[in-house]
Amino acid sequence: MREAYHVELDNLAENLARMSSQVADAMERATRALLDSDLGLAEQVISDDVAVDNARADCEEQAYALLALQAPVATDLRVVVAALHAAESLERMGDLALHVAKAARRRHPDPVLPEPVRPYFAKMGEVDVRLARRAEDVIRSKDIEVARSIETDDDEVDDIHRHLFTVIMDKDWPHGVAAAVDVTLLGRFYERYADHAVSVARRIVFVVTGQMPGSSGGSEL
Repeated sequence: MREAYHVELDNLAENLARMSSQVADAMERATRALLDSDLGLAEQVISDDVAVDNARADCEEQAYALLALQAPVATDLRVVVAALHAAESLERMGDLALHVAKAARRRHPDPVLPEPVRPYFAKMGEVDVRLARRAEDVIRSKDIEVARSIETDDDEVDDIHRHLFTVIMDKDWPHGVAAAVDVTLLGRFYERYADHAVSVARRIVFVVTGQMPGSSGGSEL
């Protein structure tokens, strides 16, 4: 009975890992759609988002079934609770990639981003995708050192996000209010995506150690 239960826990973790791969693909495609004004890629991200939503629903159904039928304790309970939180964060990552794709579609065939800020978004997209791929690896390996390293990469996105404000607030910004609003919103999407990847990694640390990173002691459920 316990062996079958742990197989179910492993299946739940694998479904979360696949979900992380889905949202990494979504952000990679959304960024390319944004930078290249690629309507086809934008439409693909938009249509694929339903699969991410369905994956979250499946993970939650698995998790609630395990809670109801197995009454897990200790580490097993942490796994199930962490899975519920991680599924929510991963779905939000998919939604944020969706917002990027919708911006690319809304402005098509015109580019969304003025030329001076394009390299910043290319870099944020690269880091965001790397974070999601690393989260996928962490879900499978439960390597807490790799999980903690995700926060370092998140700092890079935060730094770029902050710098964008100095760019658009410069008195010599020549691209108008609409472009400044687009840059502000899109920068926020990339910054929040990275934050959610950090949240997933922190849940894995919680599963392994019983503590959320930064907590002073005791378990958090």
